[in-house]
Amino acid sequence: MAKKIVLSISAAFFVLILWGCKSLQGKREPISRNLVDPGIKNAKQLHKFFMDSNPLADSEQVLRMARTYISEAKTEGINSDCAFAQMCLETGFLRFGGLVTPDMHNYCGLGAIDADHRGECFETEALGIRAHIQHLHAYATGEDVSLVNECIDNRYKWVRPRGKATDVFGLTKTWASDPEYGAKLDSLLSRLEEY
Repeated sequence: MAKKIVLSISAAFFVLILWGCKSLQGKREPISRNLVDPGIKNAKQLHKFFMDSNPLADSEQVLRMARTYISEAKTEGINSDCAFAQMCLETGFLRFGGLVTPDMHNYCGLGAIDADHRGECFETEALGIRAHIQHLHAYATGEDVSLVNECIDNRYKWVRPRGKATDVFGLTKTWASDPEYGAKLDSLLSRLEEY
């Protein structure tokens, strides 16, 4: 009888442990949609998210970009998760295919309007990411908040009023004319929450 009770308790304990592990797997930490909140995902998580969407991308480049997005965003007080997701949306996970080409190092469609205005060009990947973060800074912060790094975003000064989009939904019809732009970013961030 005592053996049966011990076995029953052991089995119940095992089931509780197994259930606890499974329930933890299903939990996901919510990502803020506010552009000035800190990002919560690390470079490896951003990399995995990206590579699952474009397994043919250069893995080393994606990891390097994830690290740069986190660093630049932290410096300027911008949400790195939102910025990285926006890069994924704007470039089609670095597949490009529109007005902007990879050699332009323009990861957010800065200045891309039409065939005569293909967009801004940056000398390096790191500078392109910095310009992207700076442009988000102009959209998300007021006049009283200055950039930490020297401004390399030629379009920063044209964002009026400053602070007109404090979250990803505010980028709809301001950053992009697409009426679903914020919803698309929100959807990408929901996917990123799984990583």
